[in-house]
Amino acid sequence: LQCWQPGAAVRCLVKQYEYKGRCCNRCQPGEKLVSECDGTADSVCTRCESGHYQQSWTKERHCAPHDICEDNAGLVVKREGNATHNTVCQCRAGMHCSDSSCQTCLENLPCQHGYGFVAAKAVARMSSPCEPCAEGTFSNISSKTEPCHPWTSCEEKGLVVKVKGTNISDVICAEPGGHSSLSVLIPITAAIITCLVGICIYCLVHTGCLPLTPTPVQIEAGNMEDPEAKQAVETEDDISPAQETLLRHQPVAQEDGKESRIAEQERL
Repeated sequence: LQCWQPGAAVRCLVKQYEYKGRCCNRCQPGEKLVSECDGTADSVCTRCESGHYQQSWTKERHCAPHDICEDNAGLVVKREGNATHNTVCQCRAGMHCSDSSCQTCLENLPCQHGYGFVAAKAVARMSSPCEPCAEGTFSNISSKTEPCHPWTSCEEKGLVVKVKGTNISDVICAEPGGHSSLSVLIPITAAIITCLVGICIYCLVHTGCLPLTPTPVQIEAGNMEDPEAKQAVETEDDISPAQETLLRHQPVAQEDGKESRIAEQERL
């Protein structure tokens, strides 16, 4: 405590306050004053009750209540309050503050193609916070919440820019050298042809159209005769019943076991 002398001006420190010619200590943030100091005791402070706060050094006997984020006003809690800080409210997605105090919110107007929603400006502005997409960004939808999105980086993917982006469309990337189509189509086509050939062979084999091994020729035991021998036997059969005899130098057939009449005539 600082001594007080009659007629002397009292000069207290920043964290003190003057009371009856004395400098009493202020209560620290998160507390409120219960009683001032006197000649024998310092200031008495206590913690702020639940739902209240005090964010600075004070001599106040009451803490301030936290703000309530009214749902019907379009507000939601951005940061919960505590003993030293108030609750922070903000407009829910798709809405913006109706005035600078932001006690109520209004529906955003949809940002058109080529425009993006800027969340940081939704609190400060009293109109739908849409801004044109800057160079290198785009928006191809009408939305109350979507910002402008950056163009795709073809270089990061090892590609080159085929079509440059605009404020309403992304860039189109392509393989370097322009052979991307062939490099993809050739392996795919080869694989498809191989599969089709395999399927055809499989179907022919399993349906009997294409046998895996030649069918053996079955020969009956009773018919296993040599064709040449058979022909020889038939020839002998044709010749055996008769013999050739010459009559006046002319061949004459003669049966076996009988005398030839031609021979008798020759002897006469």
